[in-house]
Order: sequence, then structure tokens, then C-alpha cells
Amino acid sequence: MFAVLTLIWGTTWGAIRVGLEGLPPFTAISIRFAIATTILLVYAAATKVPLGKHPHEKTLWIVNGLLFFSVSYGVVYWSEQFIPSGLSAILFALFPLLVTLLAHYALPNEPLRRRGAIGVALGFLGIVVIFSEDFAKFGGRQALIAAAVMLLSPFVSALSSVGIKKYGAGIHPVSVAAMPMGIATLVTGVLALVFERHREIAWTPTGNFEIGHVYGYRLEPADGGALVTSYYDWSTIGDNWKQLDIFPVVPESALRATLGILARTVQQPE
Repeated sequence: MFAVLTLIWGTTWGAIRVGLEGLPPFTAISIRFAIATTILLVYAAATKVPLGKHPHEKTLWIVNGLLFFSVSYGVVYWSEQFIPSGLSAILFALFPLLVTLLAHYALPNEPLRRRGAIGVALGFLGIVVIFSEDFAKFGGRQALIAAAVMLLSPFVSALSSVGIKKYGAGIHPVSVAAMPMGIATLVTGVLALVFERHREIAWTPTGNFEIGHVYGYRLEPADGGALVTSYYDWSTIGDNWKQLDIFPVVPESALRATLGILARTVQQPE
């Protein structure tokens, strides 16, 4: 289990960067957490996990939803538009060190000990060594600002984690994950509507081959809403792919169908 968690957590930074190639940051977060919240709530219902039964539980939902999931992830996704994913991992690696320091003052039973401090410091240095090549890619005023903003993420995450440790005794882990992610889905969804409603959403289908085709949506302001264009562009594929006579792999009928589904989803009931 530890190996699985390490694999998931270690690759999340690169996965975020890949996702940002096709989705704006707040839109990506909202979609991610909407899926995760749905899965966890289904699990909670199936296993009868109690929700909202303990003191402070609903307060922790709000705090964790705003700090750990909305602010922290919002900062990470926004920052990774301008800095390498490895540098994001290095900066967020301050998280365990900050948790250790905050717990020393907030949790009487978890004082800062020399062995623990040394272990956290060595872990941080190890991450720096692993991702040291990304420092060479670091440069520019925008990247510097993004790196400075990124430092907010481990700090608010540490505050949230220590708060859960202090006030969350007896609360099921699913409760302090699913409900806060649901809150973050709403928060980032609103931010996406405000700041990203006219951003282009596109995917470059990839696999074992680099083909060069793009599938996406183009959003433009229109009276009373937005004009959505669904498109598939294979104009840049190589001659070797054109000779196969399989393009477009997404036909016009499929593009029309996705627009129909989108229209029915957002259409106001009469």
C-alpha cells in the first residue's frame, strides 16, 4: 500500500502538468474533485460511513475544503502553468517540515524532536536532489512569481492537516476527504465560470505514437451565454499517417453529438 501511495503521489505533479495542456487550472481541479467526490460518496454510502456525526466535523469540512483542497490545489495548478512540475514537487516538499513545526506548537503530544527534524530535512534534500535538473529550467519573472505563490500551498495544507489532527479524533478519513472535496468542487467551479468561461479546452490524444491531432472546444462570448465550437484538427499530422486514410478519427457526426449532449446538459428547463 505504501508503494502504491508513493507512486500515485510521486507522479501527481507530472500528471497535473499534462492535464494543464488541455484544461485551464480551475476547470481541471473542479472536474478532478467532482469525480473523486462522487466515488468517495458512493463508497461511503455502500459501507455506511457516518458523515457529520462528530463535533467539529462540519467545521473541518469547510476548513479542509477551503485550505487543503481549494487554496492549496488552486495554487499548485495555477503555478504549474509557469514552473516545471519537479520544482513544484520540491516546493511542496516543505509540507512535512511545516506540519512538524506547527504540530510542535498546536499538538501537545507531538513535540519537535531532533530525530524527526533530521528525518524531514533529509527527505526534503532527497527530493531536491531527485528534481535538481528542473532548476535549470527555472527562469523569468513570471516563473519567479509562480514559485513564490507556490509556497502558499504547503503552508495552508499544513495548517489544515494539523487542524484535522487536533480536532478530528474519531472522524472517518472518508468524511474529511469526500465532503471537503465536494466543497472545493463548488469553489473551483465558480472560479472557473468567472475566470475561465471563455478559455479553450482541448486534448491532444496520445499513446505510443506522436500523431499531432487535437480535439477540443472553443468558447467565445455571445449574447446571453457562450458560443461553443467543438472541433477536431488533424491538419498537422505527418504524411505517413495521412497515407493510412483513417483520418479524421473523430467524425463530424461525433462533434455534433457532443454539442447536443452539452446543450441538453446546460439547457434551462421550461
